[in-house]
Amino acid sequence: MNEFYKLVDIMKKLRAPDGCPWDREQTIESLKPYLLEETYETLEVMDIGGEELKGELGDLLLNIIFQSLIKEEEGEFTIDDVAKKVSEKLIRRHPHIFAGVEVKGTKDVIKNWDEIKKKEKEHRGRKSILDGIPKIYPPLAKAYKLQVKAAKVGFDWEDEVGALNKLEEELGEMRAAYEKNDMENLKEEIGDVVFTLVNIARKLDIDIVDSVMKTNNKFEDRFRYVEANCDLGKSTLEEMDRLWDEAKKK
Repeated sequence: MNEFYKLVDIMKKLRAPDGCPWDREQTIESLKPYLLEETYETLEVMDIGGEELKGELGDLLLNIIFQSLIKEEEGEFTIDDVAKKVSEKLIRRHPHIFAGVEVKGTKDVIKNWDEIKKKEKEHRGRKSILDGIPKIYPPLAKAYKLQVKAAKVGFDWEDEVGALNKLEEELGEMRAAYEKNDMENLKEEIGDVVFTLVNIARKLDIDIVDSVMKTNNKFEDRFRYVEANCDLGKSTLEEMDRLWDEAKKK
């Protein structure tokens, strides 16, 4: 833990009256976009690992320490309080490890976790099973979380076939709205299609966010190949399609 507290001390020095002007000016509010940025950068390199992941995890850790120090200055809590709270939560929610409770597998672990979570002070006031999902969650991640919570009380298809059939229904409704040029309804139907795709991925145990990220990366790589091998301003669609197919084979 020496390196951890060395980092804490560095941040305290940066926040000191004779420290860095930029670091001293930061607030919880001003740090929000940096936390979001570092989170996405960490997600991007999780499949790579190594030095890149180590660096991004460090940046993420720095954000947590930074916020904790601000709260320490305001007299609310310290970084030790943050660590203590999560340690207590982990021990409390893993009674099969720390309290001799027997479980048969992962399903029992999740069931115990949810039951214990309901009794905790922070969650006692929740009236809906959907309470607790952040309002600012990225849309795809929120769709997945909503479906998972609903599934826990049995509001779910038995298997992915039901979700696939629902996709066909939603695609038909989307096409009907398109053919009627009903743009307001079309917007809603496109949302329904995406929500159903999330459901299919969930039933197949596929991370929809990771899946879309991979598709984005694939598109970017192929388009960059097209861009590097033609003049986009003068090339025809046929020429670009040919290069796209070349990129697919690489």
